[in-house]
Amino acid sequence: MKTTVVIGGNFAGMTAALEIKRKGKKGHKVLVIDKSPLFLFVPSLIWVPFGRKEIKDISFRKDTVLEKKGVDFVQAEALNVDPDSQIVHTTKGDFTYDHLVIATGPKVKYDVAPGVQEHAHYIGTPNGAMKTRKALEEFKKNPGPIVIGATQNAGCMGAAYEFLFNVEKWLREQKIRKKVDLYWITPETFLGHFGIDGITGGETMLKSFMKMFNIHYRTQVGVKEVTAESVTLTSDEVLPSKFTMLMPPFVGVDFVVNSPKLEATAAGYLPVGDDYRHFKYPNIWSAGIAVDVKLPFKPGKVPFSGPKTGYPSDETGKIVAENIIRVTQGKDNLKKKAWGKIPGICVMDAGKKEVIILSDHLFKPRNFAIMIPNIFYDFNKVLFEKYFLWKTKHGYSQLP
Repeated sequence: MKTTVVIGGNFAGMTAALEIKRKGKKGHKVLVIDKSPLFLFVPSLIWVPFGRKEIKDISFRKDTVLEKKGVDFVQAEALNVDPDSQIVHTTKGDFTYDHLVIATGPKVKYDVAPGVQEHAHYIGTPNGAMKTRKALEEFKKNPGPIVIGATQNAGCMGAAYEFLFNVEKWLREQKIRKKVDLYWITPETFLGHFGIDGITGGETMLKSFMKMFNIHYRTQVGVKEVTAESVTLTSDEVLPSKFTMLMPPFVGVDFVVNSPKLEATAAGYLPVGDDYRHFKYPNIWSAGIAVDVKLPFKPGKVPFSGPKTGYPSDETGKIVAENIIRVTQGKDNLKKKAWGKIPGICVMDAGKKEVIILSDHLFKPRNFAIMIPNIFYDFNKVLFEKYFLWKTKHGYSQLP
């Protein structure tokens, strides 16, 4: 019997673990190691600050789902790995493996600029989303200017755009919109770049949104400093702000950084091929955010990164699972699909409105790419959340 240890159990890790067990059956032992027993549908965190969703609505116990499907679960922090001895060291002891899948989420680099951690809110964690909710409740008592956006080196611009339009909607619902100057700041070379070099018509659409909702915007800027009352940009412009939400950069987690033999990049990501197999260690694989992704474009005068969203994380988890099964069967024709060749499928919420983004490839060149606005309601975003939670709760990892 072969043993695969999976580090991380959200989009990529859970998919990989369930697929390896489903395809390997009794001939394959699968163990997931994660600090949290909860699966979290991260894309819906943008709704938590406004009370539209609670954390319990978008999370569930993944350990019980995994165990029902025959996957072992250990709630522990993975500390490091020795790839030569094939041992993972954790806070709950050591674990040996035949194959290792590293599917860890990101570590947030809050120290990207002075004051970001102390004075800017971040919605990418349950705790951050709830703190943002509390801050908005205080803000509406004494409203003023708001700054929302992404810092230099950030890659998750999409979620920041979603939060921006949800804030604008919330301000109108609270009847304080006229009291608020709303600013959008981004390192992108143009609106709607998203770290994927844009989608046809995207820049024009977002410019029209900014004009329609009276949102001031700055492109090709980073953050020099954040205070309780202002945001200083790398252009030296100082924007007043009584509430600030910023998406900082992501970097690799401590587990990877503390495992020097993995030869991770300076940012802490894993060097793998289009089969998501480690270049040096053929029994180590990576999926999701932990993967080092080469960008096919030059960011511009302010650096930024590409997105690592749920769909490509789920897809790379499936590719890794298929390849591990092929290797254990003695096959050498591995499945390959570069990150940039994975289709772009995203529904961007715009404050109870939405934009559906579809493309055959995440990165250019593409055969088709389209943005479809839905000005009536964000029901596709809602339906996707319900579908993904349903399929994951039932362990249906083989579904798209």
